[in-house]
Amino acid sequence: MEPGLWRFNRRSVPRGVALGMVAGFLFPVAQIAIAALFALPFRANVPVAALTTFITNPFTTPFLWFLAYKIGSWILHSDAPAIAQPAAEATGWLQTITGAFHWLWAQGPAFGLGLIVLTSLCAVVGYAATALGWRLWIARKWRHRHAHSHSGNHI
Repeated sequence: MEPGLWRFNRRSVPRGVALGMVAGFLFPVAQIAIAALFALPFRANVPVAALTTFITNPFTTPFLWFLAYKIGSWILHSDAPAIAQPAAEATGWLQTITGAFHWLWAQGPAFGLGLIVLTSLCAVVGYAATALGWRLWIARKWRHRHAHSHSGNHI
């Protein structure tokens, strides 16, 4: 089995972040399992991929879906007026959820395209930020190690 699947290294961690974002954004259920399965062929860190799926949660998902819809509408030059959130008209929790899914379904192409674009952008940015963060962290460790190894050698 590939050791990068469980060890934290400069290659597997950014891959895990990117794949976790993809699973978290595109799959509304079983995100952790899907991220773990995606991690296997891409030799990505499984725990990082699984944990990154938590970027989508009940607090962030409505905002991300609305952003995806706006991105898709902008790309498709959709002239349809913005539809008020179904939550404003709903009277109960279940009606709110049902109304939100009906609204999303009606937005079809704009939402779908926007979600794919948003997912791609976030996965690339997540990968790049993690890779850069890893490099900066290692460089700091080396500078710190180098400074400590030379500080005691002066007579």
